[in-house]
Amino acid sequence: MRHIFLSFLWWLTRPFLFLMNAERAHRFILGCLGAMPRLHVFIVRLAGGKPRQFDPIQLGTLTLRGPVGLAAGLDKDGEAITFWPSLGFGFIEVGTVTAMAQPGNPQPRLFRLKSERALINRMGFNNEGSAALADTLAQLRATDRWPHVPLGANIGKSKVTPLEDATADYLQSVDRLKALVDYFTVNVSSPNTPGLRALQQSDALSELLQAVVPAADGVPVFVKFSPDLDDESLTEAVDIAVQSNCTGIIATNTTNSRPGTTGRLDETGGMSGAPLWELSRAQIQKIIDASNGRIPVIGAGGIRSPEQAQELLDMGCVAVQVYSGLIFEGPGLIHRINNGLR
Repeated sequence: MRHIFLSFLWWLTRPFLFLMNAERAHRFILGCLGAMPRLHVFIVRLAGGKPRQFDPIQLGTLTLRGPVGLAAGLDKDGEAITFWPSLGFGFIEVGTVTAMAQPGNPQPRLFRLKSERALINRMGFNNEGSAALADTLAQLRATDRWPHVPLGANIGKSKVTPLEDATADYLQSVDRLKALVDYFTVNVSSPNTPGLRALQQSDALSELLQAVVPAADGVPVFVKFSPDLDDESLTEAVDIAVQSNCTGIIATNTTNSRPGTTGRLDETGGMSGAPLWELSRAQIQKIIDASNGRIPVIGAGGIRSPEQAQELLDMGCVAVQVYSGLIFEGPGLIHRINNGLR
């Protein structure tokens, strides 16, 4: 129950962070974690105790150390990799990273919906590029600071790359990172890069995955789908992921829809957090049904309690991922979910 003290520390800290612009607070936290990871690991261990240990989860050649992972988007450039396992994550996903460094969309581009416990973002894959991430990961490996849990890279298309050249763009990131990461996630579902979601359609998705999977040279490849795909397109996408020998599917990304009452209907971008839960859960069920046991599914979207995580695992997900829930529930959330799972 020591995670309750960790949550208490967060409730003391959160009001000050929430006085900041959402992106500025995000940058402040990442900067602190990246600059002093050992100090923050010590604080988390002191306040929350050691994370619960789980039996390994085997997905092909990939071994997850627990059923709850960090979703992409929180640590795009891998600044705080050595810190995340201390929260209890059984695997970590950095990115989305693109072949070319890019600033992303104009600010403001990240918005908190406090009462709804949700975020709207139109970040636009702001990142330092896959070459810079490769340098960061190589330094971690060379200095024996690699995490004891699997680390994946979520890869996307550079904004300036034409859609017809998307495959070559993804392959450039794969080539730079494949000797360093434990798995890849192919992001074709962000709503904030023009045209990107067209890559979920059958011909484009088939071309992309049938190029990326062999180029990864045995590194497991997942593909991440949108909660906004219609049923027919979703079924086709699942079939293509299976036929392309992907290791698994991650579902879902953020939504362009506005489930519930958000209070910020005028802001464009992808919504994540609590309002996404029902939509995401329904889409995950459709993916599990369409896959019929042919490919593992990792569930994501609106998870903020042990009960929700357990529900997805009971539906057939092999693991889950969390991001927005951390913002509103605090770092003790992962201990709470882990301790609450059967």
